[in-house]
Amino acid sequence: MIKSGKPPKVFYSTARPETKSVETTANTLVIGEKVKKVIDDNFFYVNPIGKQLMKWQGSSEWCIERKQNPERMSEIYYKTFNEYDAFRKKSLIDGTRKMKSTFKNLALDKVFYSDFYSIEIFGKTRLGQELLYSKQSQDRELMNQMIDKVKPAILQIVDIYKIDGVGYIPPTVKRERQLMRQIKQRLNLGVRELNLVKIKTPVIVPQKTLNKLEDRIVNAKETMVVDENGAFNNVLLIDDAVGSGATLNEIAKKIRDKGICKGEIIGYAITGSAKGFEVISEV
Repeated sequence: MIKSGKPPKVFYSTARPETKSVETTANTLVIGEKVKKVIDDNFFYVNPIGKQLMKWQGSSEWCIERKQNPERMSEIYYKTFNEYDAFRKKSLIDGTRKMKSTFKNLALDKVFYSDFYSIEIFGKTRLGQELLYSKQSQDRELMNQMIDKVKPAILQIVDIYKIDGVGYIPPTVKRERQLMRQIKQRLNLGVRELNLVKIKTPVIVPQKTLNKLEDRIVNAKETMVVDENGAFNNVLLIDDAVGSGATLNEIAKKIRDKGICKGEIIGYAITGSAKGFEVISEV
């Protein structure tokens, strides 16, 4: 039987023959222990009907749905994951160099991600999937699951850079449960918060809908306000995802212009774009 839905409304239906064959196939395939561990630790996919496919079992199902050989694809996943993971140091990916090549006037001293949003062939990473669906579903459990994963990295930044001020990038899209508010509550950093405000406009234009960098810069410059007069030594700006980095950089500029930060401004996002990172594969 297949169980669908969540309490109080749960429905049961007869298992499809292909569902059983997927499970049987996954259990009979043979892969190396190193490959299996990477897949078990990192593979996560939400299929079109909302089912979470995880670990080796989930990756096998993902492959079979696409008529791909799970053993062959597991080797490709392992190789691809390691190529991108090479950019990670102490649980963080340093995106500063990429930002410097994007903006002539970079107001941020450092920019870090916990992971890339997506990678080649396999699409969104585990954090990328969790970020997308926790925002769309507004599911508190999924949000907390993701926040708990990235919290150690954020605490690491706070400690290393002696952060005494934190700013949470305001959301653009109105939702009943906002991820950024949940991040703030769950992190509970005990650090003074900068008051960042998103100006309400007649038509809401999210950054992700703008393709040109110039448009993203204008959007951030004209709709984000640093409503703060306190003094800080080092500031951490936290966003959920970074594409171009325009929002983080424009807010950092406003902080600099107001002269309220004497030291460094560090940017952090749960996920960032892999564009601009040179991934070298052996031929």
